[in-house]
Amino acid sequence: MPHSILKDASLLPADLRNDTSIYRLKSDSLVNDYYIASSPGTRRLMASPEVVGFDSYLCMLPSTLAALDHFIDIGLGGDVSILTILRGGLNYPLEECCHRKGITVKNMDFISCERIIENGVITCLDIRYEKLHIEKDCTLMIGDIIASGDTLRLSLEQVVDRFRRRGGSIRKIIFFTIGGTKAIRLMEELTTKIRAIWPQFEGFTCVFYEGIFSVYEDKGCTGVNIPDIDFYWKDGIISPDFRYHVLKDDDALFEKCIIYDGGARRYEIADHYWEVVEYWEDLARAAGRTEYWDFLEEKIGHSLDIGFEDWLALNGYQDLDEEEMTSLYIMERDFMRQKRTIPDICERRLREFKLALHKYIQS
Repeated sequence: MPHSILKDASLLPADLRNDTSIYRLKSDSLVNDYYIASSPGTRRLMASPEVVGFDSYLCMLPSTLAALDHFIDIGLGGDVSILTILRGGLNYPLEECCHRKGITVKNMDFISCERIIENGVITCLDIRYEKLHIEKDCTLMIGDIIASGDTLRLSLEQVVDRFRRRGGSIRKIIFFTIGGTKAIRLMEELTTKIRAIWPQFEGFTCVFYEGIFSVYEDKGCTGVNIPDIDFYWKDGIISPDFRYHVLKDDDALFEKCIIYDGGARRYEIADHYWEVVEYWEDLARAAGRTEYWDFLEEKIGHSLDIGFEDWLALNGYQDLDEEEMTSLYIMERDFMRQKRTIPDICERRLREFKLALHKYIQS
């Protein structure tokens, strides 16, 4: 079954803007509004770690613009203030997209939340900087990666406290994220807390790019993944568009994480390069103690013999076009029957990745 917070959830087609598909998450148990937006740009970004630098920013423009168009059409318009959680929020093109869509950005707010590391271990998080414009009846727009949710929790609790103490109020929060199931749990909890302060708080409207993913709770069957950081499909709800895109590729499913370190991909490309290379080299070393079929099952997110009806329910596809989903299910079955070995995948990906990004590495 999906992650417990998504156990009754399914996807409904909400809009199609140019090349961007927008799905609404249908659930009787969730109080907020959740969407998934899928476009060629974000599919490429999240399936190919070769996408780096400013290109990673550009990849997010079409999905973000399409989501704003949809929100304007359903009456979710009006002025906003953009809150940037440094530095991950700098990857999101919110200001540019608002400008293109005629949405007035009243204020640009900033807050930093930094990891405190002692002896190589993250001991806590700390707010080191903030610049907030306190308003009444504010609509905050935020973009950030949400894995464990700890950074967002601490940042928003501080922002809410500052608004409360200084006589401001927050009406709505519009969130764009590459994120996972813990984001939903956190937003549901925060909605209850914020409404205790401002009963008129309308809640969160959250757009996930390509899917609502999960993070590893342990190091995975290979022993090389990072708990609470690395995203994968299992127990999440992935857009059928992204599933189709990944299954067309021989190796994209087997990446360490669907985004890796978003900040490094944008600003420290050499660090990103070495993280990806290290993963594939570590995976190659783990091949001797890892069964390929266990690895495939972990990455695909379900048992290899799952039937069609169970597959629909597991992925939240019950309300989507049955003919299209049947075709996607058959495509997945064919993908899983292909003969592969972990060493072959590692060798191929290392060769491809190094060739694509060698210019960023000093010889």
